[in-house]
Amino acid sequence: MTKELLLAAFIMGVGLCISGAATHLYQWLSKQQAALRMDGATFLGGLGNLAMSFVCGPYIMLQMGWQHEEGGTLSITSMLVSSLVAFGWAFLTGLLFMSAYVALRY
Repeated sequence: MTKELLLAAFIMGVGLCISGAATHLYQWLSKQQAALRMDGATFLGGLGNLAMSFVCGPYIMLQMGWQHEEGGTLSITSMLVSSLVAFGWAFLTGLLFMSAYVALRY
């Protein structure tokens, strides 16, 4: 059972690393803040924003959990919910990229 938990943690780690790197790369190349969105000037632009939101989503969710409330405080509920969603999403992202790597490599 320990091997399975370590594998799941490794997959989540890969997903978070890819998500963080993709978010910073997107922000560097596009010179705008990465956000979860589906809009675009054209249909292909909307699909590009949707793909970016899927890949960069875990990192964006973790950042959303650290936003301050009124009075400069942090909401524990907001942090816990966003981290739960982000780590589950990171597992899916990591699983997608690792399975693509294994499929192309072997």
